[in-house]
Amino acid sequence: MKTFIGRFYRDKFYIEIIVAATLFLTALVFDMLMEFIIYMLYFIIFLEITRAVINYIREQRVVLTILVDAFIILALRELIVNVVKINNEKIESMDALLASSLNWNIMVISGVVIFLLLVRYLSIKTSQRYMFERKNLKSIPEDEYVS
Repeated sequence: MKTFIGRFYRDKFYIEIIVAATLFLTALVFDMLMEFIIYMLYFIIFLEITRAVINYIREQRVVLTILVDAFIILALRELIVNVVKINNEKIESMDALLASSLNWNIMVISGVVIFLLLVRYLSIKTSQRYMFERKNLKSIPEDEYVS
């Protein structure tokens, strides 16, 4: 328990908890929880795109995982907005489910999220950093690798 508390203060988790709790309580007080979530996702998208641009300026290459992360967050934001809208619809049968354009939109966005997660997985597996780490692990003799 003592190591957990020491690590808690050393890693500054308390700052994250205080900020998250303050934002959450503020959103609850103003009855704007969904708007807070949507705008926080916009902020994260903005940060990811800025990070990609700065990385391109600094290293003269595009890191695909950063851009894919931004698109995943954007698709999740769209999914959240559409799911909130669907709460107003009455779905009494399978035909009613498939007849609604909003439901089709949600299914398409869900497919896009799954596709983007696959693209993210492949971009990590084929990245230079992953390939070099794997190559370095193969070059280490067996007796040195086991610790």
